[in-house]
Order: sequence, then structure tokens, then C-alpha cells
Amino acid sequence: MLWLYYGIKSSKISLMAHDFVNFPELTNSQMDLYYFDSPHKQLFEDFTARVIKVHDGDTITVRIPERDFDFPIRFSNIASPELSESGGNVAQKWLESKILGSEVQIVMDRWKRVGKYGRLLGKVMFHGMDMGEEQIWMGLSKSWEQRNEGKITKQIPKEAINYGN
Repeated sequence: MLWLYYGIKSSKISLMAHDFVNFPELTNSQMDLYYFDSPHKQLFEDFTARVIKVHDGDTITVRIPERDFDFPIRFSNIASPELSESGGNVAQKWLESKILGSEVQIVMDRWKRVGKYGRLLGKVMFHGMDMGEEQIWMGLSKSWEQRNEGKITKQIPKEAINYGN
């Protein structure tokens, strides 16, 4: 632990080391403190990555040559049902059928890079198409604005649930 002393009365503030193993992404507010301590490249700009896993309808794991580990991307523009919720498996399987093993472009918002669970946020583009918007159009997900504390506000249409059956 480092101790920083500043101010006229020598107030003491503790500064803990960042856990880069469990939380590899630094939030914008952490950049000033930990950027030069980061053992890997911090991502600020759009990049191309290979999708190696589709967790659910709005989270994927990707791989890039600049990092020696795989990391999650949370879609920044949609909220999909959880796998335990109605339509969750359908959204996951649909997305998996489209992008698993493929190269995608991750479009970053440099002011809102990291979500509350430490995942990078971005739009996922595949062959020029926004996969989040595609899921909304297919009825598999809702826009981020339509979410309700992480839950989908309306039921997924039965036509979408029957997709691929």
C-alpha cells in the first residue's frame, strides 16, 4: 500500500494497488492513478477482434494480438434477457450463429468505456452491421434505454423465441 501525503495538515490517503488480473480494464477515473502500472494495453479506440465465446445476447469474449489474454465486451447499446429468463437462450444462440469465430469491429465510446462490472463497453459491428441493432430488429433484445435495472421490460415475441426451431 502506498501512502500519499498532501495538504498543509499532512492528511493521509491510502492508495491500493489495482487488481489487473480480475479487473483488467481501468475506468476513466482510474487512468490517472494506474495507467502506467497496467501490464497490458488499455483500449480507447475502435479495434478489430476475434469472437471466441458468446456468453449471452449482450456479452462476448474476444481476442486481439495486442493482449495475451481474452476479455469480455458488453454491448453498449442493448439489454438482452439473461440466460435464465425467457428468450435468453434464443438471443445467445442467434448471436453465436452470427459471429462466433469471426472477426468483429468494436466501436468504443471513449467517455463510457467500462461498465459497472469492469467489462469494456462497445458496439459490435459485423460486416458493417451493428449486431445490437440487429437483435433489437429481430425482437431478441431491447435498446439500453428500454431496460429496467438490467431486466427486459417486455416479453420477447413468440416468433423470436421460436427462431431456429
